[in-house]
Amino acid sequence: MNQPWWVYIVQTRSGKFYTGISTDIERRFSEHCNPENAKRAKFFRSDPAQSIVYCEAVKNRSEASKREAAIKKLSRQKKCDLVEFDPSL
Repeated sequence: MNQPWWVYIVQTRSGKFYTGISTDIERRFSEHCNPENAKRAKFFRSDPAQSIVYCEAVKNRSEASKREAAIKKLSRQKKCDLVEFDPSL
């Protein structure tokens, strides 16, 4: 059986959201948090990753990429609704 793919959202220290895909969310989050890691997304250079606030399993990479693109198109409010996040906090 193939490993499931995951779509995830990471919240930064300033409250921004980053959406990505991976077969291993914990490993990928660790890469995002390590400033010395060449695989860290450039997004986190000026605003470090704080926590994984959402994850969703999908059956393959294609579905993960499609879902990632759909989430990235959402408004901030819709993303907050998705992660059940209160933007006033």
